[in-house]
Amino acid sequence: MNNKKWYILAVLFLMGALFLSACGGAEPEVEEAVDEPATTTETEAEVVEEPMEEPTEEPMEEPTEEPMEEPTEEPTEEAAAETPEVFITIWADDTRAPILAALADDFQATYGVGLVVEQVADIRDQFVIAAPAGEGPDIIVGAHDWLGQLVASGLLAPIDLGDKADAFTDVSLTGFTYDGQLYGMPYATENLAFFYNTDLVETPPTTWEEMVEMGTALQDSGDVTFGFGLTGTTYDAFPLQTAFGGYVFGRDAEGNYDPTDVGIDSEGMIASGQWIADQIEAGFMSDNTDWDTTHALFETGEIPFLMAGPWALDRIRESGVPYGITTFPDEGQPFAGVQGFMVNALSENVLLAQAFLTEFVATDEVMTNLYLSNNRPSAFQSVLDATDDADLAAFGEAGANAILMPAIPEMGSVWASWGDAFTLIIQGEQAPEDALANAASQIRDLIGGAAAGMVNVPGSWQAASGVCEGDWDPACAGSALTQGDDGLYTGSFSLPAGDYEVKVAHDGAWTENYGVDGAADGDNYQFTMAADGTVTFTYDPETHLLEIVTE
Repeated sequence: MNNKKWYILAVLFLMGALFLSACGGAEPEVEEAVDEPATTTETEAEVVEEPMEEPTEEPMEEPTEEPMEEPTEEPTEEAAAETPEVFITIWADDTRAPILAALADDFQATYGVGLVVEQVADIRDQFVIAAPAGEGPDIIVGAHDWLGQLVASGLLAPIDLGDKADAFTDVSLTGFTYDGQLYGMPYATENLAFFYNTDLVETPPTTWEEMVEMGTALQDSGDVTFGFGLTGTTYDAFPLQTAFGGYVFGRDAEGNYDPTDVGIDSEGMIASGQWIADQIEAGFMSDNTDWDTTHALFETGEIPFLMAGPWALDRIRESGVPYGITTFPDEGQPFAGVQGFMVNALSENVLLAQAFLTEFVATDEVMTNLYLSNNRPSAFQSVLDATDDADLAAFGEAGANAILMPAIPEMGSVWASWGDAFTLIIQGEQAPEDALANAASQIRDLIGGAAAGMVNVPGSWQAASGVCEGDWDPACAGSALTQGDDGLYTGSFSLPAGDYEVKVAHDGAWTENYGVDGAADGDNYQFTMAADGTVTFTYDPETHLLEIVTE
């Protein structure tokens, strides 16, 4: 490392040390993954081993597997030098965590700072609970569309990439820019592309009408079961919806997303819903939108066309199906996502975390390793330029006109109602116009503050009960409690046998939440259903205590 880098690091380290000293001078604890919500967390912490202290004259009561030789003066000095006084903690998913954990030894050897990498599920949901309580990590790895919620909650620190900014692609930096400020260091971009079976289709279709003609001919000849398949109803169907003119949010004069312009019930979105309903009724498409099922149909030659992301490349390649990747019919636009690193604004190690990212992660070697790990085009320009993967190049072409996923907080109010509407359309339970009008109304109500005053009990039980699409959703109306004449909030729900966790959340968000003993940002309540039955929650708004009765 050159002298400039050593100087920068020394200054940052000293500032971080002075900051810690001002806050009490205590050496930070190395903790395992946050307890909340524990059931959604799988922690595999990779912690740099601290060397054993020099033994005293008294023998150890519990010896190690092999007798220790009397340490010499030289190893003892080396061990002491290797003991980190400061640790940076990172939360990552199961794909990124092993890669980052492998950097721990080099990072400590270079900077004298320990690195703890914890594999955490549902990172964003857990972060909004843990960070305000002082239990969050220094860095999280996630998507740019998390920015709206996290920045609005004051949980992310701005990032200054300095002279490293020119090393990243423009679209990746735009993705992590919110209100004119950069809040993340990107490492990859992602979007869907259009796959076709090259044994069945010589030239890919350029319009959806042409695709139907090709697929129908293959059905009539008995070569395929269905002409096309969907792997979802929102993100995974978006290129089809945009091809018909559908959109989620409009934009203002400055190009920013306008939360008052909800496009879920737009003419284009309704037209796409009608097209899907017509194709299912005609037998061209299945009404099954399960991701694994539809991918299996493509991989076994049962459908000739598929919309898929780069995360599916490994399984498609391993299946042996001959495939090509191209742009979407009728210039359909997929969502563009950017993956990157974000710094906890409430961390005591903000300066060190940013130094770690700019001086250690933002290198050709580390960015190459991240690129090789997950089949996504790199956001690091030099790595992107060196890519010789034709498939990823094709993804880049398919995403040339992609729409950056809205990062505004209001996007969180869209997913459930949007998905429910298309599920009703696909199952033939509602006409597209009715389903999407109802969904848009629900979304507008949520954005307008309809969740104000809501008392909810989000937890690991919500999806199992069937009242919510997912778990740990503080805005799910199905799990909201009702206030009685006695002032208490109650709700009873059918639930299968199992172990569950729960908290109390106000106003459809995690900003105000209560756990065990009524503590703000407290631990999760835990309960067990010994058999299928009913759970009743009773919440006292005065004490913030939650009573849980199972029967």
